[in-house]
Amino acid sequence: MSTTEINIPIREAVTTASTKLRLGSLTALVIGSMVGSGVFSLPQNMAAGAGPLAILIGWVITAVGMLALVFVYQSLAVRRPELDAGPYAYAKAGFGPFVGFNSAWGYWISAWVGNVSYAVIVFSALSYFFPAFGDGNTWQAVIGASILLWAIHFLIRAGIRQAAIVNTVVTVAKIAPVVLFVGVVAVAFKLNVWSLDFAGLGNASLGTIAAQVKSTMLVTLWVFIGIEGASVFSARAERRKDIASATVLGFFTCLALYALVSLLSLGILSQPELAALKNPSMAGVLEAVVGPWGAVLINLALVVSVVGAFLSWTLLAAEIPHVAGKDGTMPKFFGRESERGVPSTSLLITNLLVQAFLVITLFAQSTYQALFYIASAAILVPYIFSGAFAAKLALTGESYQSGERRTGPLLAGVLATIYGLWLVYAAGPAYLFMCAILYAPGIIFYVWARREGSQRVFHPVEAIIAVALVAVAILAVYEMWTGAVSAL
Repeated sequence: MSTTEINIPIREAVTTASTKLRLGSLTALVIGSMVGSGVFSLPQNMAAGAGPLAILIGWVITAVGMLALVFVYQSLAVRRPELDAGPYAYAKAGFGPFVGFNSAWGYWISAWVGNVSYAVIVFSALSYFFPAFGDGNTWQAVIGASILLWAIHFLIRAGIRQAAIVNTVVTVAKIAPVVLFVGVVAVAFKLNVWSLDFAGLGNASLGTIAAQVKSTMLVTLWVFIGIEGASVFSARAERRKDIASATVLGFFTCLALYALVSLLSLGILSQPELAALKNPSMAGVLEAVVGPWGAVLINLALVVSVVGAFLSWTLLAAEIPHVAGKDGTMPKFFGRESERGVPSTSLLITNLLVQAFLVITLFAQSTYQALFYIASAAILVPYIFSGAFAAKLALTGESYQSGERRTGPLLAGVLATIYGLWLVYAAGPAYLFMCAILYAPGIIFYVWARREGSQRVFHPVEAIIAVALVAVAILAVYEMWTGAVSAL
């Protein structure tokens, strides 16, 4: 499909001054989207399957892969400014409507499943003060999470710009405790603890270095999901060049914080001790340094952080199907807006799904880690095709001026694509099966949208992909029914 076939309507609602976002708000949106619950659980999540050496290698791989993805979004925001909503629009422009739809659908799944995990972890943190909340999946926790969910829903209904201002304030509030943690732990860091069983080979359960590195991949991916936040809101940016600047600023800020949190913690407690901590594990690490008040601080900081991330990701989750409904990739009803320019229908459907999964966590006893693994695996499709689209543009020369150098963008696109494929392998069958179950129903909505636009539903290759997806989903249901695999 050529890019000239893409028609993204101009929305009057997003051209008004009241909905335009500046560099500060866009950067806060990127950081706010990434810094959620993940950073507060990094010490335990990383140490659960790896020693210091493997964790260090994992961060290097992640830094290279995510930096390539940053360059991809930076380049595409400038080179193809007419494409709104980031990852899904790039996949559609480069590889046709069905791939574009699945990128939008996968991004949406990742966003709202991620919000379910946020709700679980915030009430798990509150259980430090109110034990009835347990691991965030008791009936008391589900009721509390539901109240939080609908409070955020009505905040966003008040207007995108108002929600973005609240997000900026919350982002500053949640970064401060993380910076404090890094400073305190850096002073208390003990080299002899960090170097103890440096390779992690003294613990047979961890496996080889390669296996340990693999175990860190979905964790590091999870904490960087949201790097494309400014691209998703490209239609609402006051200046297009701010999208690239916000993405780069957000990435380097978060990379420094994440790496320091996980690596410095290994100098406070040993790998087995970190692996045994309850999440948010930063609380246990800081408590080991300064006493109980450290755990209180981190648990409170996590609540603030996750509420902010919940807000950011509710905005992102509603925006993707909204724009997709506007341009015919999803059914038109997703594109409806309120008088304030808020994607009202998309927002309502998204939050109803979050509510449904909150109830499921009560009966399935789903853990925070299982939920964020699913969210991480679901977002790989839009990430992979964003990288592939950047590589395709560099190879064909489309959107480049004559004589313009293309080596850098080509390398970034190829690296981002390879990184995404590596993450698919690292995810393992359980979470890929769960994603197939969540992706397959999307075909119904794709057919609905194509018929609304009186367009051909499938080309031959797309039909094969659709059949294969349904087959894998059926197999996944069978495997889970028989107990062969389990994601939740």
